[in-house]
Amino acid sequence: MPPRSLRELRRVGPAMRCEVLVFVSLLMIGLSGCGHTDRLASVPVGHAEKASVLDIPNARFYVDQPQAILAEANRALQREMAYNRSIGRSLPSAKYLALSGGGDDGAFGAGLLVGWTERGDRPSFKLVTGISTGALIAPFAFLGPDYDDALTAVYTGIDQTDILVKRPLIAALTDDALSDTTPLYRLISRYLDDAMISRIATEYDRGRLLLIATTNLDSARPVIWNIGALARSGHPKSQELIRRILLASASIPGAFPPVLFDVEVGGMPHQELHVDGGAVAQAFLYPPSFSLRTGASNLTRTRSAYIIRNAKLSAPPEETERRTMSIAGRAIATLIASNGVGDLYRMYTTTKRDGVAFNLAYIDTDFNEPYPGLFDRNYMNKLFAYGRAKARLGYRWHSAPPGLAS
Repeated sequence: MPPRSLRELRRVGPAMRCEVLVFVSLLMIGLSGCGHTDRLASVPVGHAEKASVLDIPNARFYVDQPQAILAEANRALQREMAYNRSIGRSLPSAKYLALSGGGDDGAFGAGLLVGWTERGDRPSFKLVTGISTGALIAPFAFLGPDYDDALTAVYTGIDQTDILVKRPLIAALTDDALSDTTPLYRLISRYLDDAMISRIATEYDRGRLLLIATTNLDSARPVIWNIGALARSGHPKSQELIRRILLASASIPGAFPPVLFDVEVGGMPHQELHVDGGAVAQAFLYPPSFSLRTGASNLTRTRSAYIIRNAKLSAPPEETERRTMSIAGRAIATLIASNGVGDLYRMYTTTKRDGVAFNLAYIDTDFNEPYPGLFDRNYMNKLFAYGRAKARLGYRWHSAPPGLAS
């Protein structure tokens, strides 16, 4: 009999309830020869930067490519300046938004954004980034209040059946995940339609950026996808690619299947295996290797960053059973939650260096609704209402990460 957490596919947030993944990993040690082989060869070692996606040169970036990221930021700034000149407006202050992972706890960030709109002072963001559930929220947040109704529907009107189909245990162990996320792909496609992608392209032309992170398992590196550039490219396969990027960013390893991306290196076809961006980080603004004080980006303007952490600051306390799965899962959950706080410190340090105001929101201890199971509609509705109410009253953004001495 499999463990209860495996049968129920319990909570998949930043802590991920890692008993499921640990259980699968240990069993896979003895089943390593039974997995999938139906994929093209991965990109040769040392050629990751040469891999082309749809032959779009600025489709994506690796974090350790600061010059490529700087060049894209400078091009975005030129487009932004040109657009504002065309409407007779001076360059506005820059607002950045980072949306973290967190599974169904993304209902907090969705509610916060909707309540922020209702309060009447939600800004338009120059940059929006997302990982995992944050990647699913990001297109709605990027396009603004016009998409609040859709964002509300996604996080209050769904349940587990809209996200995944559980696989039988034996199939899961010899396949690539414990579940099939075809329902999630259909959900993404329903809302991220041609009209929405066209709107993203228009905003890209105005100098705004929408960035989504995934993890390339083959190269063990995070990848930042330039969604606006893909939307603007006009490539007939770009819309399908964008939907698959969002799916990949939310694909928790072991629980959800990875996503394969077709690429070319020197004219030869290859495939990359991508999973949740949360395998590397829970949230990001821009790589520390890139500075806003460099090049054309070194422009006098007020900048503010808003980070929405779709989770509490630490894994909730609970009694740990004295057995291998519980101990390993609990330890990994604690590690992931702690790394998420580390991401906050990284972003804080980067923004301080670049003169960007830091603002942080997260699920506080005053939300203590019991967690009934993965993607429970009632739980998500209560968390959405919690974030919405906080924002409508005027959210008290934290100006530093937790525990930082003033």
